[in-house]
Amino acid sequence: MSIFSKLFGSSSAASEEDNDKENKNSFPEKNMTIDEQFIYNFKKNGGKFLYCENQEEVTEQFENILQENDWYESEVLCYEASLFGILEENKLSFTKVNNPKFLFAGCENLIADEGSVLFSSRQIKQHKPNELPTNIVVFAKTSQILAFKTDGLSAIKKKYEGDYPTNITAIKYFEKAKEEDFTQYGSSAKNIYLLLLEDL
Repeated sequence: MSIFSKLFGSSSAASEEDNDKENKNSFPEKNMTIDEQFIYNFKKNGGKFLYCENQEEVTEQFENILQENDWYESEVLCYEASLFGILEENKLSFTKVNNPKFLFAGCENLIADEGSVLFSSRQIKQHKPNELPTNIVVFAKTSQILAFKTDGLSAIKKKYEGDYPTNITAIKYFEKAKEEDFTQYGSSAKNIYLLLLEDL
């Protein structure tokens, strides 16, 4: 049984809430696997996590996101040719956009210790986080989960070998901070969905 199925197999909201409470008390981060730690921290940051076992489930979950937010026939910010197909299938405009409803992007890596998503100019060009749409849909694979941001930076260096992308940035705040929470001061909160495809 997949670790994701074990963690998120519950169907009732009440039992999910109980599981969250139980996880906070009896599931300290140091005893978690990297995958578990990422999911725990990502959800704690306010991210919406959608686990997919195959490409068909990615397509289905993507359509569910569109339906939930009424984003059909919307403009989308997307710079990755490998993602254009799913946008075309759903009749979404992604060329010459003026008012995109959301960003649809891959990522460099998912960082477990802070539950963040690491982007570079390959996914977001030279945009700063506050210049991106509030809503972001990320497509990633389980093999992209790494323990620390330094691991992510090393992976980028190895992957691109001299042709390094610029504008490397991590987004880790996925909901509006409470006014008294000074730790998020200056950050740009995003409504983020993660379509995570099992590839290990």
